[in-house]
This record gives sequence, C-alpha cells and structure tokens, in this order.
Amino acid sequence: MGSHAPSEQDAKTILIIDDMPANLGVLTTHLEREGYIAVVAQGGEEGVERAEFVRPDLVLLDVMMPGMDGFETCRRLKAREATRDIPVVFMTALTDTSDKLAGFAAGAVDYVTKPLNGAEVLARIETHLALYGLRQQLAAQNEQLRHEIAAREETQAALLRSNTELEQLAYVASHDMQEPLRMVASYLQLVAQRYRGQLDSDADEFIGYAVDGAKRMQALINDLLAYSRVGTKARPFEPTDCARVVDTALSNLRIAITDSGATVTLGSLPTVMGDSMQLLQLFQNLIGNAMKFKRDEPVRIHIGAEPVGEFWHFSVSDNGIGIAAEYFERIFVLFQRLHGRGEYPGTGIGLAICKKIVERHGGTISVESQPDVGSTFHFTIPR
Repeated sequence: MGSHAPSEQDAKTILIIDDMPANLGVLTTHLEREGYIAVVAQGGEEGVERAEFVRPDLVLLDVMMPGMDGFETCRRLKAREATRDIPVVFMTALTDTSDKLAGFAAGAVDYVTKPLNGAEVLARIETHLALYGLRQQLAAQNEQLRHEIAAREETQAALLRSNTELEQLAYVASHDMQEPLRMVASYLQLVAQRYRGQLDSDADEFIGYAVDGAKRMQALINDLLAYSRVGTKARPFEPTDCARVVDTALSNLRIAITDSGATVTLGSLPTVMGDSMQLLQLFQNLIGNAMKFKRDEPVRIHIGAEPVGEFWHFSVSDNGIGIAAEYFERIFVLFQRLHGRGEYPGTGIGLAICKKIVERHGGTISVESQPDVGSTFHFTIPR
C-alpha cells in the first residue's frame, strides 16, 4: 500500500466495530501505519456508546456479530443526533444483493467484502472521508448562508419599518405644515399688494423675496406630500388599461400641450396590474417633463410599450434639451435639480416620485439621453 499519511494535526479517527480480535488487529495496524487514529469496539452496543463518546470521522462496521448485528448497530448510530452524520462502511462476507440493499437502507454509505483487502479498505476510507468533509463544509456554508439571509431579512424588515415611519412622518409633517404656510403666504401677498410703493424700494424687494420663498415652500411641501403618498396612500393593484391612463394624463395636460405646441403620439399600450392613480401620476410627470425641458422647436413626444420577458417595457421619448450621461442616476434622487429655478420651475421631486411608483410596481426606471437631441425614459412593469 502506498502511504497517504495525514499530518498528526489532521489525523482522522476511524472506529472499527468487529467481534473478531484478529480483524481488529489487522485493521488497526493498517490504519495506524497510514496515519489514522484507530479506535475499536467488540460489539454493537459497545460500538454505539464509543461512537457517541469519541465522535469518529468514519465507522468500519462488521455485519455479522452476535447480539446486535451490524444492521441494527447502524440504525442506532443513525438514530442519534451525535452520530447520525458519521459515514458507515460495512465489512461483510455477504454477497447477496438484498443484504447489500439492507445495509444501505440502514444508513451505510459503502461496503467492503471479506476477506478484506487493505488497499481497498484505505481507498474506500479516503473517498468517504473526503465526501464527509465536503458535506460538512457544505453544511457549514448553508448554515452561514441561513444566518446571512436571516440577518438580511431582519435588516430589510428594519429598513421597511424605518421607511414606513419616515413616509408617515413626511406625510404628517407636510400635511400639517400646509395650513400655517398658506397663512404666511397669504398675508405676505396681502402686505405686498397693500404696501407696495409706500415703503422704500428695499422693502418692496424684501417683501418680494419673502412672497417668492413662501410660494416655493408651498410647492416643495405639496411635492413632498405627493412623494410620501406613494407609500402611505397607495391603493391595491387592479387591472389598469394604460391607454386610458395616458389619455387622462393628456387631458389633464391639455393646456400645457397647447401652449407648447407639443405633438404626442402613442403606440399600443397594454393593460397591467397596477395602481391607476399612481400610473397616471407617472405618465403625467414624464410627459410634463418632456414639455418643460424643450428646445426652440416643436415638441415631439412618443409613448410606447413592448413585452420583454416577464415585463412590459415602456418608453417615453422626446426631442428636448437632453441630459448629460453623468446625471443619469442623479435625476432620480429626491430634491436633485440640474438647472436653476430661473431657467426651469420645479422642486426636483417629480422624477423621484416616478422612481418610487415604478419600484412599488416591481419595475425599474432609467433614462437614455443626448444633450440637444432628446431623452427617452424607460420603465418596466411586470406582465
């Protein structure tokens, strides 16, 4: 036999259960010569007790023993939590197929035929020790994965609770702020109308700044309220005809479409499972942006959809001012603006609302664009 001796630190323990002292002696000599630690037991009862105490890496088990035979010994080993995973290799002179099947049914992983061949025994031991090591490694990895999944689920649940609380806080805060801010804005406008020209020019300018700031704060609070409502005031999904939703959006935007001279064309739009009010807000925001960020030429907008795998892939294209590639992600972040308020009005919340609506529907949103050419907003909704 060639030597494959493991290091002393890595030496594996083999439990030999056999009622024949001669067999025990031969096997112990072979195994110890190859660097294994051999532990012996001269019967089934003793073998089960020793296995639970020693926790061997593998058991060599004789089938034909007085009292408790090998089959019952194996069943006892597999019934105990401490020893159930230890591989058992039968040693038997039985050659009948039914006996071998009975051994496998009892929980054995292999068998060697008596009279024993030392090289074969060692080869079987090495094979099953390697398989046992891989199973233990896989079990450890699975356990670690379970812990990671549990930790991730706990983190996600905490984030969900936190997001829900933040959405409710944003809703309550913005809702409760509306009335006092409306009062501030109304009285500022009243001061501006009643006392314009009665004070010095600086006073008129300062009042103008205050009125403008109050109006912008009102717009910001209204948009923040709309953003929070995506989560707090959501409705259950139901079959929603996107063609009808877009038709409603165009009706709501009729004045802006007329003023901008926009031409809007539609492809075939599907029916999806969704929140019709949120989808209306989604299309209305994207169409409104296409008209807002226009160039000095007639506005052209096209809305289409096509099936891609398990999703409907929607697109809203325009021939507007376009967006530089470095801003593709930034535009979907809350309060992010690429232009000054003097150039284009708004609070920087519209596309963040679009992203939140799409993600609530189980999809994603992105943009393709080229400055001075136009933009195409893509989003998906499950079919």
